[in-house]
Amino acid sequence: MHQNIPFSTLIRTASHDQHTEAENSGFMTNLLGGALGVDAYTRYTEQLWYVYRALEDSAHALREDPVTGPFIRSDLFRVGEIERDLTHLRGPGWPERISALPATRAYAARVEECARTWSAGYVAHHYTRYLGDLSGGQIIRAKAEKNWGFAHRGDGVRFYVFEGITNPAAFKRDYRALLDAIGVDDLEKQRVIDECNRAFDFNAAVFRALGEETRPAA
Repeated sequence: MHQNIPFSTLIRTASHDQHTEAENSGFMTNLLGGALGVDAYTRYTEQLWYVYRALEDSAHALREDPVTGPFIRSDLFRVGEIERDLTHLRGPGWPERISALPATRAYAARVEECARTWSAGYVAHHYTRYLGDLSGGQIIRAKAEKNWGFAHRGDGVRFYVFEGITNPAAFKRDYRALLDAIGVDDLEKQRVIDECNRAFDFNAAVFRALGEETRPAA
């Protein structure tokens, strides 16, 4: 572990390539570019529901954990917002009409495994998801509003709207300070970095599967 370099900086730089690859996936490029319809956006939102269920069903049991506890904040929780979006996108009977891709099931299972057996690994998944939502996720929201006519910050894009976080830049600074102060040794920090990269790989696998399932309009 490099001396005098904040842990949050090490995580960000170590995962830069995987992060860029995920952001530039064919599926996401086509989705944000308007080449895919609202059904593809809906299918993506369905996959998010499974991943965030895994994160947030586990979160309550981890509030008292010395490593994960500082990161668990209810103003980050997304499951309720995703469910509002799916009700808007799929209708009130949506739970019977959605399904998880195999790549999504693998991703959610890994989050659940970390929550049960390795709290620092859970932090890796928490970081990659929520800080991404507060950053690049806002680009997805804006594109979705434009491409498919969702009301500004309304149903259909609630997942990306953090009502309880009025200053996202300050929140992200505070979150990175928590990472810098995380109570694990250097060997464990390297394992967390490796798990962040694994999280991005899981995310990229979901994008690949969605890309195989959906095709741009001719």
